[in-house]
Amino acid sequence: MKNLLYKIRYTFLLAFVFMAGCTKNFEKINTDPDALPDVPPQNMLINVLRNAGEQFGGDIDGYGTFAGYIVKIQYPDNMSGLTPTNNTYGNRWYACYYNNTQMNDLLKKTEDKAAGFKNIRTIARIWQNYMWSYLLDGWGDVPYTEAFMGMPGDGNLLKPKYDKQEDIFPAVLANLKKIADEMAAGLGTDNVGDYDIVYKGDMGKWQKFCNSLRLRMAMRISAVAPALAKSTIEEIAGNMNKYPVLETNAENCYLYWPGNLPYMEPWYKSGINGKRIDNWGMFDIFIDYLNEVKDPRIAAVAQKANTGTYVGYQNGLPSGPAVLRSVSWIGEYYMNNPSGYTPFYKSCETYYIFAEAAMLGYNVGMTAESAYNKAVMISMKDNGVPDADAQTYLAGKGKFDNTKERIWWDMWTALFKENYEAWSLYRRTGIPSTNYPAINSAFKGKHN
Repeated sequence: MKNLLYKIRYTFLLAFVFMAGCTKNFEKINTDPDALPDVPPQNMLINVLRNAGEQFGGDIDGYGTFAGYIVKIQYPDNMSGLTPTNNTYGNRWYACYYNNTQMNDLLKKTEDKAAGFKNIRTIARIWQNYMWSYLLDGWGDVPYTEAFMGMPGDGNLLKPKYDKQEDIFPAVLANLKKIADEMAAGLGTDNVGDYDIVYKGDMGKWQKFCNSLRLRMAMRISAVAPALAKSTIEEIAGNMNKYPVLETNAENCYLYWPGNLPYMEPWYKSGINGKRIDNWGMFDIFIDYLNEVKDPRIAAVAQKANTGTYVGYQNGLPSGPAVLRSVSWIGEYYMNNPSGYTPFYKSCETYYIFAEAAMLGYNVGMTAESAYNKAVMISMKDNGVPDADAQTYLAGKGKFDNTKERIWWDMWTALFKENYEAWSLYRRTGIPSTNYPAINSAFKGKHN
């Protein structure tokens, strides 16, 4: 026993000496000599854009199901049941605030030399407000005015208050208008270049994205804040020289992936990043609708099943089909290119918004029908559909019928892969009206 106590005391003595030595040189020992002590703002920008591409655009888990596009046909789980999870909600919440924090840091780092970083600062501010729009659409009331007061020197506030959605929306729109006015007055001279992995430093396209985001947010609140929605949309439509918008597929706000591991298209069929693309098939409501209206985009968004036809699968069944190929998979157009893209804004959205605005009586300088037709043609081209097939569709089941529902149904189709935006459209408009809770969820059965 005496020897045991001696050994214990000796062990504690050694531990104390070791800890004292560690404490004395703690900072030196725990400093990575290969890490940058101060991250350049350009690197911060590319990190945030990449993070957004991974978290928000073209995701499979969750929002593709919520929007009514795809369904799990292998290993059904709570994502099949339309149940929000940490993967579908928690990670996106974190990413929005993480990206905003990073952009706040970028703006602080460059504040004393703002003139030399004007363009990169402008992109950072636009992206911040894009993140706010994402939070507002997904969660409603969120921390805003006190959101970043948790750090030493910023208030040490650990529990920021939740601001009301109806108060934040006008603030974000005002932020975007301020940026739009600044860009209309003149762009910066700093070269962002390849650090901008969305537009490669083309500030004219960022200017268009800024105004297009204003259009999207204004239409989102058109039923609850009609005066602000109307004034915002009419201001942009009435002076597109000052407030240019995204109008062509060449201007789409897409993040194109390099195509090499680990930076590959999230929907690429190899199943990188732990995702197996054959886990997913096409939602029956989507395929049924495309078949019904004879929409030629079906060849891009889906593959034919082993029957030689396009077949969807019900959501929420306790198990998948006995033969996976008896259900249509995601189209090769979307899953066969490792250098594919993550969409943040499709230019066709601009004209769907103008079409709906015209239906609401806003002065947008075009009729609802002409805006709708233009939106459809832009979407068709984006999906590789020949003009002749697109015109056949517009003369047939896709013909404008002077209803907002026709605009919304076609916009839902066009937004495929931009799943979060499509889900927001569904919650605002009720289209697709055929969407239904999972059969094995608390809401039993299929609803029309």
